[in-house]
Amino acid sequence: MRWDGLIWDVDGTLAYTEKEAHLPACNAAFAALGIPIQWSWEEFQGLLTIPGNHLRMAEALRSLPSPPKDLEELARRLADLKRKLYLETFLRRTRLRAGVRDWIREARRRGLRQAIVSTTDEEQISALLRLHFADEASWFAPVLGKRAGRKTAPDSPLYRRCLEEWGLPPERVLAIEDSAVGLQAARAAGLPCLVVFNDYTAGQDFRMADWVADSLARLSLDQLARKER
Repeated sequence: MRWDGLIWDVDGTLAYTEKEAHLPACNAAFAALGIPIQWSWEEFQGLLTIPGNHLRMAEALRSLPSPPKDLEELARRLADLKRKLYLETFLRRTRLRAGVRDWIREARRRGLRQAIVSTTDEEQISALLRLHFADEASWFAPVLGKRAGRKTAPDSPLYRRCLEEWGLPPERVLAIEDSAVGLQAARAAGLPCLVVFNDYTAGQDFRMADWVADSLARLSLDQLARKER
C-alpha cells in the first residue's frame, strides 16, 4: 500500500452537511432572532469561501439596508444559535456520501491511521462522528478542527500538526478533500490529495490534485494506489 494514513475533511467530504444542515441552521437562526435574511443554496455556496459562520453572518448583517449597531455581538449570537440548531435539529438530517464508510473500514482493516482535519469546530465534528460513525469514531486521531487553528492558513498548520503527531512524512499520508480550498491546504503541507468533488464544488480548479473523482463508491484504495495522477 502506498500510504500509512488517511486524513479526512468533513463538510462535503464525509457527509452532505453544508446543504442539509449548515444552511438550514443558519436560516433558522436568522428567523429565530427576527433578522430578515434567508439564504438560498446558491447564495450560501457563494459564501463558503468566507471561513466560518460568524464572519458570513456578520457580512450578511452589513448588507442590510439598516445594519444593526451591535453588529459584531449580533453575529456572535447568531453563530452560537446556529451551532445549537445544527447540533440539536439539523445534523440528524444529513446523509453520508457514498462509499465513505467502506473506505474508512477498509483503511482500518489494512492498519492505516485515520485523522480528521476540518474548518468546522470540534464539537460539530464529534457530533457527526457519534451520529454516523458510532462504531468507527474512535478510529480517528487526531481530530483537528477550528479550535486547533486555521486549516486554510498559508502554512497549513493543522495538516502539519497531524503529520507531526503521527511522525510520518507527507508522502506516506493521503488527504481526502472535496474542494479547491481544501486541496490547497493539503498540497501546502506536501500531502498527496484525492479530491472527491460534489455538486457544489464540481468545476473548481483541481489541477493540483493527484486524483479527482466524483464518488468513493466506484473507487478502492488499491485502485487509487495503482493509478497515476
